[in-house]
Amino acid sequence: MNALTDNALMLQVKAGNLDTMGLLFERYHRPLFGFLFHMTNQREASEDMLQTVFYRMLKYRHTFTGDGEFRSWMYHLARNVLVDHSKQNKQSSQQYDLADVAERISGGPMADERFQKEQELDTLNRAMAKLSPDNREVLVLSRYQELKYEEIARVLNTTEGAIKVRVHRAMAELKKIYLTLENGKTAYKL
Repeated sequence: MNALTDNALMLQVKAGNLDTMGLLFERYHRPLFGFLFHMTNQREASEDMLQTVFYRMLKYRHTFTGDGEFRSWMYHLARNVLVDHSKQNKQSSQQYDLADVAERISGGPMADERFQKEQELDTLNRAMAKLSPDNREVLVLSRYQELKYEEIARVLNTTEGAIKVRVHRAMAELKKIYLTLENGKTAYKL
């Protein structure tokens, strides 16, 4: 139901009712930011790219036909923005915001438990950063953005079967990297 509504809203934007873009922004700015952030680990760059994606939605609104799902079209634009960003910034994908790290480890009533969970999350994030960009992308779209394999196939211009295989392989690689990082941590805890 949401996809039909999204398509209808985008078709209104295409027809010149630019105010309806605000509704799409309200629905998708958080998940889209999450996608961009998980792909880059850079908060400021992700915020900039988010704005660029919505700008491109307006600029290229004439290309939206309404035949497919709005989300697929939107993530296709977001992928293009990521490609442009990576071409412009040949930096390491592993950059941490020190304010985020300080906020995470601040004390509290359940600081030990929260610290343990944060450590696990940090290890997962480091493992995700070590994945190839293609594997990271397919996992972010399927696990974090919760897109269906069919939607991911449209975004990546491939088949649903190919996406299933890629997700399976990416999960296997992620597990291997995660366990390697975990074992490396325990080796230092003597």
